[in-house]
Amino acid sequence: MVYKVYFEDVNVGDNIPTWTRQTDLMHWNRYAAVNDEFGYIHMDDESGRNAGNKQGAFGMGNLRWAYLQNMLREWIGDEAEVREMGIQFRAINQKHDILTCTGVITEKKVDGKDHLVRLDINVMNQDGKGTAPGYAVVALPTRK
Repeated sequence: MVYKVYFEDVNVGDNIPTWTRQTDLMHWNRYAAVNDEFGYIHMDDESGRNAGNKQGAFGMGNLRWAYLQNMLREWIGDEAEVREMGIQFRAINQKHDILTCTGVITEKKVDGKDHLVRLDINVMNQDGKGTAPGYAVVALPTRK
């Protein structure tokens, strides 16, 4: 579902709709094929364990970046822009983790003709642990 959000309709403290995906080797493989990211640690359990992850192969950090982009795009729709985004990778994404992207509005401002909203964003795992905290700035359309 794609929403259409206007600057006047959001407030500091609002949570935006979450975006969830259970990851597995199929999702990683699909992402790797598009992004030429076939690292052994992401595809082969023995390589993942040799890299220090007891559970074996582990997910790509940039896939979580893409999940956050999906959440933002579904929320803002086609008439808005993601202007800025930054995240930190703080935990490994294991096979079959259920990842939920979250966002809360922390600031609204008008800068010239731009109507900007800043959000704190994160990718939470099924245990409620944040794995990729960060921020995003989006430019929303205005009703005016």
